[in-house]
Amino acid sequence: MSTSTPRTADGGEFSSPSPPRDGLAGEHAEVVAAERAEVIAERLVSAVGALESCLVAYSGGVDSAVVAKAAYLALGAKALAVTGVSPSLAAGEAQAAARIARSIGIAHREIATDEMLRDEYLRNAPDRCFHCKSELYDRLGALADELGYAAVVNGANVDDLGDFRPGMQAAAQRRIASPLADCGMDKAQVRRVAQFWDLEVWDKPATPCLSSRVAYGLSITPERLARIDAAERLLREAGLPSVRVRHHENELARLEVDASSLSRLCE
Repeated sequence: MSTSTPRTADGGEFSSPSPPRDGLAGEHAEVVAAERAEVIAERLVSAVGALESCLVAYSGGVDSAVVAKAAYLALGAKALAVTGVSPSLAAGEAQAAARIARSIGIAHREIATDEMLRDEYLRNAPDRCFHCKSELYDRLGALADELGYAAVVNGANVDDLGDFRPGMQAAAQRRIASPLADCGMDKAQVRRVAQFWDLEVWDKPATPCLSSRVAYGLSITPERLARIDAAERLLREAGLPSVRVRHHENELARLEVDASSLSRLCE
């Protein structure tokens, strides 16, 4: 990955996703909200096109899928979507990400990440995501250097800038570019652009990693993650499409479902 600072289409610097920038999620986002999806999409493609080439941190969710689509439209073969795979990734997510990448047309590959070897991650303190994203971005940066990509980009949008997201600090430290945020796009605009581009994930719910289900202070283990994954898969098969199984002390599980699914859960 080039050590030069990635630039936006108008010559400005791509921002690091943290700390939040005053006013961006307000005035700029209000302007974006009033624009047609086509106009927003064109601006995003132009911004990504300012990069010589890029590697996309790609999970297959709506944010990273929109960035991947923009990268493919702007850069073609000079863009690569990369998915990190580990025990914290729910079953089926890697396969879904690969399928969506094929529909976009962008080159795609998977890499193994080893956050489970980081003691700070396993301790599961509130900064757990910092250590997970540090592992991912270190791997992506090394791959970008190896393959000659000029930048690594992620799917952070302006809504992410005000949240408690330690993982964004990891991105900032490694100068990961955030084209959605730089274009003033919030989650609603991202979904509008995804629908405009006919991406099947335009309305996909957020799918945070399995480790996010484990209460802070309880250690992260492959066994715990596998149990959570199996339980959620069973519940989805039973007709609950959006469900979370929260792992608490004393092997206590707490189920979270959409309000529309409560009656189904009680059957």
